[in-house]
Amino acid sequence: MRMPSKEEILEWISENPTLTSKRDIAKAFGIKGAARIDLKRVLRELEAEGHLRKRSRSYRDPEQLPPVSVLQILGADADGDLLARPMEWEGEGEEPSILMVLKASDPALGEGDRVLARLTEVKGEDHAYEGRLIRRIGTNPKRVLGLFRKGTEGGRIVPIDKGTDKEWSVPEGQVNGAKDGELVEGEQIGPKSRMGLPKAKIVSRLGDPTAPKAVSLIAIHQHGIPDNFPDAVIAEADAAKPASLGDRTDLRTMPLVTIDPADARDHDDACWAHADDDPENIGGHIVWVAIADVAHYVTPGSELDREAKKRGNSSYFPDRVVPMLPDRLSGDLCSLHEGVPRACMAVRLKLNAQGQKIGHRFVRGMMKSVASLNYEEVQAARDGNPNERCAELLDEVITPLYEAYEATKIARAERQPLELDLPERKIVLSDKGEVTSVDFRERLDAHKLIEEFMILANVAAAETLIAKKSPQLFRVHEEPSPEKLDSLRDVARSSGLNLAKGQVLQTRHLNKLLKDALGTDEAELINLTTLRSMTQAYYAPSNFGHFGLALKSYAHFTSPIRRYADLIVHRSLVSCHGWGEDGLTPHDIENLEQTGNHISETERRSMLAERDTTDRYLAAYLSERLGNEFSGKISGIARFGVFVKLDETGADGLVPMRELGNEYFKYDPDSNTLTGSDTGLVIGLGQRVTVRLAEAAPVTGGVILEILEINGKRPSQGRKSGRRGPSKRKMSSAKKKAAKTKRKVARKRR
Repeated sequence: MRMPSKEEILEWISENPTLTSKRDIAKAFGIKGAARIDLKRVLRELEAEGHLRKRSRSYRDPEQLPPVSVLQILGADADGDLLARPMEWEGEGEEPSILMVLKASDPALGEGDRVLARLTEVKGEDHAYEGRLIRRIGTNPKRVLGLFRKGTEGGRIVPIDKGTDKEWSVPEGQVNGAKDGELVEGEQIGPKSRMGLPKAKIVSRLGDPTAPKAVSLIAIHQHGIPDNFPDAVIAEADAAKPASLGDRTDLRTMPLVTIDPADARDHDDACWAHADDDPENIGGHIVWVAIADVAHYVTPGSELDREAKKRGNSSYFPDRVVPMLPDRLSGDLCSLHEGVPRACMAVRLKLNAQGQKIGHRFVRGMMKSVASLNYEEVQAARDGNPNERCAELLDEVITPLYEAYEATKIARAERQPLELDLPERKIVLSDKGEVTSVDFRERLDAHKLIEEFMILANVAAAETLIAKKSPQLFRVHEEPSPEKLDSLRDVARSSGLNLAKGQVLQTRHLNKLLKDALGTDEAELINLTTLRSMTQAYYAPSNFGHFGLALKSYAHFTSPIRRYADLIVHRSLVSCHGWGEDGLTPHDIENLEQTGNHISETERRSMLAERDTTDRYLAAYLSERLGNEFSGKISGIARFGVFVKLDETGADGLVPMRELGNEYFKYDPDSNTLTGSDTGLVIGLGQRVTVRLAEAAPVTGGVILEILEINGKRPSQGRKSGRRGPSKRKMSSAKKKAAKTKRKVARKRR
């Protein structure tokens, strides 16, 4: 009986991946009795040398996948083929690509789905294996972000999510070196523990949760925003070269300028305007809007394309940006830097004297920005205080832009888009990442100028694709629901204002309400309630118009560096104009609805993450001022308490029901008010209050307040009415469950 060599054992395992136990190997080579001990020794050596991996009682080549494996669906490539990756890969090289071969009866699989599949190795193809579905086993494992609490055997994860207090058990061996109190991310494993807690393994350690740099990182991980680019994506971006002029329209002598925030790193739009010399358009203007030609670099089915679609958009936080594209593109080749030739998509907009668009034409061009300007310096130049570089551009560039903008204001007033007046907060950070102040951004005419030109360009893109019957993704904003409008009418009525009923709602009706509220104590409340009555905008291949902008057709064209929707529109423009091979593919067209749904979700994901980050920064800022008094307005009413928006910072805090004075308050959902059982005090939206800061939790973003005055009056300090309110025992119990109150805060605000 001869003991096989290591090479023979490895070759046999490679050829027989379904027969890999020690018994199978011994049977194949005729090894019996005591010789099995020697076989066991050889197998252990192969394992120690990295040639084999032992799972359960089986051995396998780590460079090969088991014949039955758990896979994660990646999505479709440019040819429409569905690709997958192994959930576990222990080989030294890159994980193999797997082509899913589906039957007509198989369920539809989407990106992120996990499946159990039977694999067949293939040679001479772009993919290493073909996978045939056995069954779908769910989406990605559930994850939790929280603080690790070390125990005698493993530990627990205490979630930082305000919406839950359910802890997770971490078995011994799954701790991943985490230290007590450290911020960690856990992934669900197996059944619940003996204590009934879900079990998790720690997959990443994020360090000190109180560190300033951890604030946005918490939201990024909590909302599942991809923040690291795969090596293949970086390699593809690094290999990109600047575009050449070729067949492009040469716009390099045109004095286009970018106007962005002072701290902007990517510049994806530039503009220039001049008076129209057409004798039939007296007083008219020509406005050029040039946009980065991202479609040239991010081609369908490429690694860059897959990652951009996965992210859907860039996410912006006070201390960082999580970009949709790697910096080589977003901050370099696609960015319209001053004095550097850059590939672009441009539209020539022809406006009449009243600012109405009476014509447009798209080109695929090459431009060179004459200046990278910021909003503040452009506005200062317009107001008569130009700096040195703006002074040189004032007559040729800045003044004509404002003249064209003045004309668009006439058309805008006639169209009457929704005119909300809600100041935008800006978190100001020190070099250490700590909050130094909370400012409110001033909205300048320079901001409005760029916004108006971008809207015109977006409309032109939508109209062009409609005229050419080309597939596209529209930006859709539907009118408010009847229920939301009824709530808005109730708030308006309680504020002494009126929103007429029995007519087809138009934005001009809402604008009249907002104008009537202007300058009153209820102005902010009416603006907020109007905003909350709006539906969520989304992307879709069907056109339902844009209610808020009062437009029949609208698409996103002007920000392809940070929005995947714009890239789709660019590709459609390429296709319908015959500008190249980097337009929409049949697969893109077939999956437009799915793509629209996906990027609508990623947009909402980013909005939630950005909002949660702002809440945490504000809580951190306020945590140094516990016990201080603040003025504010009631911005929300619920059964469990009152929401207050602080004047100074715009932070939202909760006054729990127990802090509303010593009487029982009854909640009326119809009028959205609380009424005191003893005094008859009515607490409603928009009332002025003075509060004391009781608690500010930077890790969760929760802010708890105590009410001192409502409309200048102190709440009742008498005993609570046991006859009409909850018993003393119940109120005591409520005090012990402050965590529940915080959970309700999160649910209400979402």
